[in-house]
Amino acid sequence: MTSVITVENLRKRYGDVLAVDGISFDVREGEIFGMVGPNGAGKTTTIECIEGLRSPTSGKVRVLGLNPARQRGLVMERIGIQLQSSSLPPRLKVREIMDLFASFYPRTVDADELLERLGLAEKRNALYDKLSGGQKQRLFIALALLHDPDIIFLDELTTGLDPQARLQMWEMVESIRNQGKTIFLTTHYMEEAERLCDRVAILDRGRLVALDSPANLVRQLNTPLRIVFEPLTPVDVTQLKRLPAVDRVDTNGRGIIIYGREEHALVDVVQALAAQRVRFANLHTEQPTLEDVYLALTNRERSPHHTTTEVL
Repeated sequence: MTSVITVENLRKRYGDVLAVDGISFDVREGEIFGMVGPNGAGKTTTIECIEGLRSPTSGKVRVLGLNPARQRGLVMERIGIQLQSSSLPPRLKVREIMDLFASFYPRTVDADELLERLGLAEKRNALYDKLSGGQKQRLFIALALLHDPDIIFLDELTTGLDPQARLQMWEMVESIRNQGKTIFLTTHYMEEAERLCDRVAILDRGRLVALDSPANLVRQLNTPLRIVFEPLTPVDVTQLKRLPAVDRVDTNGRGIIIYGREEHALVDVVQALAAQRVRFANLHTEQPTLEDVYLALTNRERSPHHTTTEVL
């Protein structure tokens, strides 16, 4: 598969601070490529070097065969950018904004057709400050697509959106990829990266610590299965710890969490609870996710949000 972005041994230094420390990767044509990492990991600097907004201290960056530091104008004609924080004059109408941005490029797609495709046709005459958060994000995507770019950069696309708007954005991103576009996505939502991305790069302290498909990253981590339940009657935790398939047993405000690597761990736990005549509620398993990979590789603590995949 053709690579449309190539980064080789990229370094970027700000004085004594090495923000990006020799990372290398490629982005393939037609894929959704994700980049995640904690604040200060070097994501923004890396992306700005790719977009031509910053020049690398050393290393090589190519976008569609072009050097973004030296051929920025040509690169900008072929990429679209949706920034994390953007604003427009509040009293401009959507159609006026589209016309303004269309004037920046030598060629553009039909603006009305684009607004229709992104669900903004009815807002064509609406003022910018009257749009909802989700509608503003759709407008910024429309502006990024207006000149029919080959690569679209989406930076923290769904930050601040409600769950329904976030799902709509995910569907939109997938539809854009299905039109043959390449998408470079940055996000703090691991669920978003796992749902959308063909491959994910994890950065930490300026270095690339992992790069693969979400499924492969989870598989390589070899994280134990979690079995969670709320005991309604006393339970002998010591007996649960002695089960051969159980690695560890923890308790928290949610109840009891059992970690096991064997496929039959769930069956063993249920049988042990039945033998003790323990009554319980909300027993379910939690499969490892991309969030587990991210937290393990960046040495962060796990959030209280888990993905439930099976309920008994």
